[in-house]
Amino acid sequence: MIDKIVESVAQALAGTRDGSIVLIGGFGTAGIPNELIQGLIEQGARELTVVNNNAGNGDTGLAALLKTGRVRKIVCSFPRQADSFVFDELYRSGRIEFELVPQGNLAERLRAAGAGIGAFFTPTGVGTELAKGKETRVIDGRPYVLEYPIRGDLALIKAERGDRWGNLVYRQAARNFGPVMATAAARTVASVHEIAELGTLDPEAIVTPGIHVSAVVRVPRTVTQAGGFKAA
Repeated sequence: MIDKIVESVAQALAGTRDGSIVLIGGFGTAGIPNELIQGLIEQGARELTVVNNNAGNGDTGLAALLKTGRVRKIVCSFPRQADSFVFDELYRSGRIEFELVPQGNLAERLRAAGAGIGAFFTPTGVGTELAKGKETRVIDGRPYVLEYPIRGDLALIKAERGDRWGNLVYRQAARNFGPVMATAAARTVASVHEIAELGTLDPEAIVTPGIHVSAVVRVPRTVTQAGGFKAA
């Protein structure tokens, strides 16, 4: 019987190796798998390369992971927000490596990894510092730069509902990078707020099929001070 539901975040992340490339879903604060990130902090892996859309907000979630000093490099599209002070201090002091990847390229490099594409040409970045040292080619009169897939050892993503086979349904903008990261990693751990009975998820609503998911962990919703549920 296939059952990918695990009892705890610690169990799901056990065995994460030092030096791992970790893909972390989220767009700003939407869809950030905070419980999984906290679990990674507690698990203790070091010398990590983290791939995310941005470089953390405030001092929680991804920023808290960076603050531990166990991230060697971050690959992202938006490193500078008003509250990205943790990354900013680490980068300016030379304590973290940084690779800037335009958002469209980031999504496509992840998608390419999951689709088995060896490399692709894109016009994004042509003529800028981002194309420095990369192969360029003129195709149909337009210049393109060669980009390679981003493959992860581990993906940490957040979904709304999942079943024991690992099928996932997302909530609105919390979907963001989760689907492509799930396909691009050797191992994918998903947090969900609800465990659905097998067969009750609408097949048309399943965005990430269970074949791409290694473990599912149920985490409680966060209650706001107003008494409602915290948005994704």
